[in-house]
Amino acid sequence: MPNRPAPQDWREANRAMWDERVPLHVASDFYDLDAFRRGKDSLSDFHIAEVGDVTGKSVLHLQCHLGLDALSFARRGASQVVGLDFSEPAVDAARDLAAELGFGPDRASFVTADVYDAVEAVPDASYDIVYTGIGALCWLPDIVLWAETAASLVAPGGFLYLCEFHPLTDALDDESATHIAYDYFNREPWIDETPGTYADFSAPTINNRRVEWQHPLGSVITALAATGLRIEFLHEHDMTYFQRFGSLERQEGNPYYRFPPDRPRIPLMYSLRASKPPADR
Repeated sequence: MPNRPAPQDWREANRAMWDERVPLHVASDFYDLDAFRRGKDSLSDFHIAEVGDVTGKSVLHLQCHLGLDALSFARRGASQVVGLDFSEPAVDAARDLAAELGFGPDRASFVTADVYDAVEAVPDASYDIVYTGIGALCWLPDIVLWAETAASLVAPGGFLYLCEFHPLTDALDDESATHIAYDYFNREPWIDETPGTYADFSAPTINNRRVEWQHPLGSVITALAATGLRIEFLHEHDMTYFQRFGSLERQEGNPYYRFPPDRPRIPLMYSLRASKPPADR
């Protein structure tokens, strides 16, 4: 059975939703921009370990939102970071933050564009590292086109790094996360109008219509492999960044949420790295 086509307004609805939430996120404890300005790193310990040393490398962050991860790479020695997002208020906030931190456009630049238009929108033809962070792929209807676009921007000898919520979590029941309630292989667009935001569930919001898609793990891996990138690793993680389910717990001083010790563990996030062969091969 063919997939139901995406609603014609999917991009406009999602952009309006994100645009409205930018000031909420800028002011939120979730992002804690004051701590970031003081030197707090937005990258998790496993992000840092898996990406490795970025000193002297160029980094492109697709769907960068407020740009915190891109700017964290700049702080860690990247020679150039570029962030791309389709929300103009988010890009404006990222530019303002870069200027506050003393990064000029030669070190940290941000562009407003749809991720599918990234090849034409970003300033350079390729980057040592193409990076995509948490919560990005669900907003994209065509994972094959995303993979082709992202892979085309990886420089020879460079790699793509992706960290995402595990698609298994989309199949669990919303209340207890103890049983399968939804079709893991569903390819239909999912339309939601829940107000608020993950940074403040109680925040009053107006633009609440959003359109999302599930992308099973096999679809993501297959799409990337088809571009010619070599999958170096796929890691599954038993923790996540926010309380997606009420049964998740966070220990004091730990940034991650996990199921309690008496619950069987399942993957809540995954990360992968896929490299492009050097040009002389």
